[in-house]
Amino acid sequence: MSAPSIPALALEDVTCTFASRERRSDRYTAVRDTSLAIAPGEFVSVVGPTGCGKSTLLNVSAGLLEPSSGTVSVFGDPLLGINRRAGYMFQADGLMPWRSALDNVSAGLAFRGVPKAEADARGEEWLKRVGLGGFGDRYPHQLSGGMRKRVAMAQTLILDPDIILMDEPFSALDIQTRQLMENELLDLWAAKRKAVLFITHDLDEAISMSDRVIVLSAGPGTHPIGEFVIDLPRPRDVAEIRSHPRFVELHAQIWGVLREEVLKGYQQQLKPAAD
Repeated sequence: MSAPSIPALALEDVTCTFASRERRSDRYTAVRDTSLAIAPGEFVSVVGPTGCGKSTLLNVSAGLLEPSSGTVSVFGDPLLGINRRAGYMFQADGLMPWRSALDNVSAGLAFRGVPKAEADARGEEWLKRVGLGGFGDRYPHQLSGGMRKRVAMAQTLILDPDIILMDEPFSALDIQTRQLMENELLDLWAAKRKAVLFITHDLDEAISMSDRVIVLSAGPGTHPIGEFVIDLPRPRDVAEIRSHPRFVELHAQIWGVLREEVLKGYQQQLKPAAD
């Protein structure tokens, strides 16, 4: 029997507590006693109500936020500081407006000391991979929302991270562009099978892309309340897979767990307005 592989990313009993913005003496626990693990090459999505702490978990995984308690490990080693084996794709594309598409994509290589000619050549290659060959001289304001997301994706993946952290990267796109981007991401992921932790509000998106879906409770003190293996065939087209009978079954199962938490989260958002 082969030994189990070491997780690419593991959070153990992570709790994140913050001081209240209104009263520093008050404490707010965003995430409580949360554990999750992602195997090398696994695509895992996390879904939960608005404001439940999904992005907090991503920031902890990236090393941008130190948990109040608990541990984070990367391929078996404790995470101390920034997670340099991870690439982070934010909800906003974060492109530098004064840089061309090519310069944005190759910036990470330049910061690591890669010679400019090599960085530019690899940047051009990645622009072609995301369907933007010939657009390297365009600036962010000259690109559509979908094109900007392609640049941001190339900017993240050009560094060849072992772990890819994605915080609702396609949420601002129209449905057609979003599905194109989802399929492009799956194609790129399939080529190298890096570990992915994907945050989304969209249950359809989570099921259509993932190997596993983790459901978080409403906050405060969010924690996992459900985990579902997505046993749909690959490769997948994110639009076509939604008509698969197993997709419909999985959606019903996960929504059965998620629905009550979404309602709780909605009620909590109404409380300040009612006070």
